[in-house]
Amino acid sequence: MTTTLPDYYFRIRENGALVFRIDSENRNRRIEMDQIAIINLRKGEVKPHGDRLLSAEDRAAIDRWMADRSDLLAHREVDDILRTVDHLNLTTQWAQSRATDAQLDDVTDALLLAMHDLRNVLVRKKADRLTKGN
Repeated sequence: MTTTLPDYYFRIRENGALVFRIDSENRNRRIEMDQIAIINLRKGEVKPHGDRLLSAEDRAAIDRWMADRSDLLAHREVDDILRTVDHLNLTTQWAQSRATDAQLDDVTDALLLAMHDLRNVLVRKKADRLTKGN
């Protein structure tokens, strides 16, 4: 653990975060967390908590966190899709080599429909990108 604490703490929520200013330099030497804002990452909104006014330093830290968090989530999203490709390959191997007839009966329709839907979306999106390039 480091000896110095950051100036801000961001408590992650499903669509953003609660922002706290950290104060450890008080007379009791306790860590105090003072909520200063609420972030909605999807909408790009920052709402000061209560009657607070955010300083330029507060806003800069929040904007930096929002940019970093958006980059991280975008990276994770692509990584999740690449893991799905790996999982599809493992599923193919399972279906080819180990699956019983009963197991295949349980999953075939759901897999075929999901793959058909995915294929349609991917083909349409690729066609859109190709026609934009021309």
